[in-house]
Amino acid sequence: MVLENKLGITDSAELARQEEKISKKKALELFEKGILNSLEAGTFESLSKIHKYLFDEIYEFAGEIRNVNIAKGNFRFAPVMYLKQALEHIDKMPQSTYEEIIKKYVEMNAAHPFREGNGRSTRIWLDLILKKEINKVVDWSKVDKEDYLLAMERSPIKDVEIRELLKQALTTEIDNRDVYMKGIDASYNYEGYFAYKINDLE
Repeated sequence: MVLENKLGITDSAELARQEEKISKKKALELFEKGILNSLEAGTFESLSKIHKYLFDEIYEFAGEIRNVNIAKGNFRFAPVMYLKQALEHIDKMPQSTYEEIIKKYVEMNAAHPFREGNGRSTRIWLDLILKKEINKVVDWSKVDKEDYLLAMERSPIKDVEIRELLKQALTTEIDNRDVYMKGIDASYNYEGYFAYKINDLE
């Protein structure tokens, strides 16, 4: 199934290529134009703005809360019926320590608020919180992709694995463009690694 898109692409592989190309270009703009610095770290509103900026040229739903239920394997992300409530709860979660920030990140991943593009936008959102609160970011080049995906899959039950994995990759190079851009790599995404089940509510 190919998501309806503004580019008129009907081939899933081509859509994935264009999506990565465009979102990387837009992610670089977010960084170089200083747009990220104007966002409030840790809110859904800031995550929504990041998502819209990355994907607005591709999807009509960029920045908008999804209206479909999605699941990965046996794990169901937050049901649409409770999604807004879940996002309000996440907004209020503390974020003053590394441990609190990772708990918040795990909760946002479990919410999976968008129809597509959750991984890239939420990793930028995570680094924004880390940068503001503890003056560090994740050097994603030091994070094994398969270890990351498996740790994220297990994180709703126990977050110690993802917490320790990312802790080992923390760096004080908070303004390094290469460190930032590595987190946008689509190969860190669930899409294509784990199958999604989708229940359209439209």
